[in-house]
Amino acid sequence: MKKIKAIIQGSIDVKQQVLQDEALIAEIEKVVAVITDAFKDGKRVYFCGNGGSAADAQHLAAEFSGRFYTDRKALPAEALHCNTSYLTAVANDYSFDVIYSRLIDGIGDAGDVLIGLSTSGNSGNIVKAFETAKEKRLLR
Repeated sequence: MKKIKAIIQGSIDVKQQVLQDEALIAEIEKVVAVITDAFKDGKRVYFCGNGGSAADAQHLAAEFSGRFYTDRKALPAEALHCNTSYLTAVANDYSFDVIYSRLIDGIGDAGDVLIGLSTSGNSGNIVKAFETAKEKRLLR
């Protein structure tokens, strides 16, 4: 019981720290504005990640295309790792490091948004996806 309470308290503590971090709140507000403007301009939002971050990416994309708090029109958002045939083919034929960059090169348009989730911030395939996104003038 004590361990469970400690885990829950840890989650509460992190949320309290986020609430107190004005710079982080301002950054979140900027990201929200970028995503909102992209949707208003008819653009798409792409998410990518590995492992648990891929699960988070898929959940976020589902919230945009599904329902989040209110009924609304579905928004064009997609998690890039959901096509396993594509992932395994590209990883096999090229490298796991290019699975997201090749997809962004193929489907990303200027003004779209790419959101990469990475615990370390150094995942090679996420970094390469952002390099490609920059070349294609995607927002990030």
